[in-house]
Amino acid sequence: MEQVEKKCCATESKCCDAKKTLSTLFKVILGLVFLVLGGWLILKYWEALVLIFKGCIGLFLLLAGVITLAIAKE
Repeated sequence: MEQVEKKCCATESKCCDAKKTLSTLFKVILGLVFLVLGGWLILKYWEALVLIFKGCIGLFLLLAGVITLAIAKE
């Protein structure tokens, strides 16, 4: 037997589901809150962020050298 898909809207593409709409709205608001908090924390701790980045430059170069030697070995 053929199953018939039940649509709750007149449109074929999307179904009008209140829970799905609320869930999507909640996710959008939560995402915007995270973006604002992340930007604020970057501005607040800018000096520490620059210090950490400067400290990691040597490790990044060391890793790039190891990868380059591993590639050259093959």
